[in-house]
Order: sequence, then structure tokens, then C-alpha cells
Amino acid sequence: MHTVIKITVNGLVQGVGYRYFCYRKAVEYNIRGYAKNLIDGSVEVVASGEKNMVSDYIKELRTGPANSFVKSINKEELTNDLSEKDFNYYKDFKIL
Repeated sequence: MHTVIKITVNGLVQGVGYRYFCYRKAVEYNIRGYAKNLIDGSVEVVASGEKNMVSDYIKELRTGPANSFVKSINKEELTNDLSEKDFNYYKDFKIL
């Protein structure tokens, strides 16, 4: 089953390679979407993919790269707001 989750990652996640870490793990888990820095110092990630793969991907995001410190992760499921054609909106994973 396909799912789309918006994740906000709080902590020391900017300037430490966190978005590139998100990208590398997205490729590994076949996740599409994006990662971008937010003005408040957090990182927003949208993950689109098979539900079990997205779940495993989020576990990786809780760890992050070596120089990061993840304080908390907030998740919002976007799946219910999307039609079937919207699941294919994300063609790949981008760092914004």
C-alpha cells in the first residue's frame, strides 16, 4: 500500500549533512519526495512510497548522520488528502 507522509525533524539538523542523508536513505528505500530546511532550524521531509518502506525510512531519519542530533520528529499523513493519481506526483527525491 502506498503512503505519503510529511515529517518535520527538530534538533541539530541543519549544517550537518542531514538533507543529503535523507536523500541517500530515500534512494536506498525507494522513497520519492523532498527534504528542505525550514526557517526555524528544522528540516521538512515529504516521503512517498510503499508503507513499510516509508516506515523503515522514518526510523533512519530518527538516527540521522553522525554530526546531527534529532530531538523530535512530527509526522502528518497526507495519503487521505490525495487521489490515486497524486501518488505519482513525486518522480524522485530532491534536496530543496
